[in-house]
Amino acid sequence: MLSAHTRRLLGWLSYAFASEVFVVVSLTLFLPICLEQFARDNGFWEPDHTKPCWSTAGEDTAASGGRCSVKIGWLWIDTASFSLYVYSTNVALQALTVISMGSIADRPTSRKPLLLAFAFIGASAAVLFLFLSSSSPLWFLCAVFAVCASVGFGASVVAMNAYLPSLARESPEVIEAQNELDKTSGSPDVPATTSIDLDSEHTLFTDPESVSAPLLGTSGTASPDSRARHRKAYAAALSRATSRISSLGIASGYGAGILLLLLALVPVTQLHGSTFSLRLAIGLSGVWWMLFSIPAAIWLPGASVLAFGGEDKWTVRSEVAAAWKRLGVMLRWSQIKRLQHTFRFLAAWFLLSDGFTTITSTAILFGKTTLHMEPSSLVLIGAITPCLRDSWFPRLSCPPTSLWLVQPLRSRPPRPLCLLHPRLWVSRFPTVCETDASGGFDDARRDVWARGVFR
Repeated sequence: MLSAHTRRLLGWLSYAFASEVFVVVSLTLFLPICLEQFARDNGFWEPDHTKPCWSTAGEDTAASGGRCSVKIGWLWIDTASFSLYVYSTNVALQALTVISMGSIADRPTSRKPLLLAFAFIGASAAVLFLFLSSSSPLWFLCAVFAVCASVGFGASVVAMNAYLPSLARESPEVIEAQNELDKTSGSPDVPATTSIDLDSEHTLFTDPESVSAPLLGTSGTASPDSRARHRKAYAAALSRATSRISSLGIASGYGAGILLLLLALVPVTQLHGSTFSLRLAIGLSGVWWMLFSIPAAIWLPGASVLAFGGEDKWTVRSEVAAAWKRLGVMLRWSQIKRLQHTFRFLAAWFLLSDGFTTITSTAILFGKTTLHMEPSSLVLIGAITPCLRDSWFPRLSCPPTSLWLVQPLRSRPPRPLCLLHPRLWVSRFPTVCETDASGGFDDARRDVWARGVFR
């Protein structure tokens, strides 16, 4: 019989296993190629725009360096640029959605419905690629499906990560550290914590002043040495649990993505990289996403209003406004100074993540449009690259890149190649936030120094 914590953890890991496949298979590899192929199948060669790009008559034009353009509304757009425009639109909408829904995702009553709703939207949009032909007069809906799938993934991951702090606090080692901390209080009114209910987070939203409150509370009175030591041990245990769960989710999801990527190679190579084979790969990632989200729907906890004896009244408009207000509070200079490690990490991650995705998509489009590589060859390269990279990077025994970044320059280890693996950044972000907020960054650095993303 599985414990409540084990079921919740398995539900959380199952959604990571389900959703990350879309990023590895579709968002990074197949979507840029498929969107360009959709546009190319409906495009014409410049400058006269009379020869279809798919026709034999256009081969001489292609050999002479002509570009293929597709008409969207009243504008002629390069087919490769069409894919990049869709990606830019997706990034902008995803940023607006993620910021706006952050406050709602923090509410236990809304977290699970939000996760499942966006998961259904994203997975359904990916599956719809199976039914949309490039010869259809509605071919341009491929851009809408791509944006909906990407935004659905990004928003659902926000709701998924909202479970992470509670899952970490429910870990046996954290509960043990909490019990030791409670014993040092010397107060019979402070019970030892044996289980932490996810629904207890409801108290975070009952205070109307919490929206404008600073991210870090003011320091309380000084504690005795014994309590300080146990508090320090509790913070370290919580940091390690958060890091471990996050790393497990990243590793399982990325492993699932590589597995489906290798399976998708079979129809893509057999069908010689046709538009249908690309649509099939994207549709399969949506089916995978939908099927493996079922365990998450069963095991992840959902909070009901009855569990709280009633919930404070709120509206979507008020929560969206509160989310943007919290963002304004977070960007105050006083908060930046207090959370300097976190902000430094976020700034570097912003540049690295966007650069990684942009370079990958642009390289694929360059190979297809300029080097005239077949889609099947591009997919094969795209499948081999992550397999070789992930078999090599874990053996570097490199420190977590978040910790490498925030160290003083004179004490950084000489392993900057670790920064090239974005999964290391994602898995270490909860550790940086926890340790930066608790003031125990130096201790956490020593505790997790040798830990890798797949350990």
